[in-house]
Amino acid sequence: MKTATQDSKKTSKTASSKTASKSSSTSKSTSARGVKKAKPSAADGLRDLFLDSLKDIYWAEKALVKALPKMAKNATSSDLVAAIEEHTTVTEEQVSRLEKVFEMMGRKATAKKCEAMEGLIKEGESIMEETEKGPVRDAGIIAASQKIEHYEIASYGTLCAFAKTLGEDDAAELLGATLAEEKEADVTLTERAYNNINFEASEEDEE
Repeated sequence: MKTATQDSKKTSKTASSKTASKSSSTSKSTSARGVKKAKPSAADGLRDLFLDSLKDIYWAEKALVKALPKMAKNATSSDLVAAIEEHTTVTEEQVSRLEKVFEMMGRKATAKKCEAMEGLIKEGESIMEETEKGPVRDAGIIAASQKIEHYEIASYGTLCAFAKTLGEDDAAELLGATLAEEKEADVTLTERAYNNINFEASEEDEE
């Protein structure tokens, strides 16, 4: 005859067995699903975006080094020619500066085709093809150049902000120097080049 104590032990043993079985089942289920991988941190994502943007502007600057001499060759205003030639030299220095930034980031300088810059350069080439050499073409070259400058100002402004957020202060300083140069070039194109184009002389020649 079973005692109350024996029944109690049996019930306790059964409950313990069920708990262990449930725990084992849960463990297997978790193992089957696998542990979720942590999402990349925002900093890692921003660093990738920063590096990608560096590749983009690196391509843009190298393409511009080739395009600027063509613009200078098609310009007639001495002030415009001087401004373009001066900016060509500055752009070459900017390319070297970008290579230093890549080095700071522990990466090899790599160019990634910049669709925006390619489009802006092609637009400038179209203007030169569709206008006669003279003040109107000069004005068109300045317009195309300023669009390029504005794109670069936006790009370097963003890159500076990214670098500061990532704590890359030395890189931010180099990029900031280029940003200042782009802003200066934009002003030069208007004040020293466009404002000195003599449209009246052109109109008199046509008459």
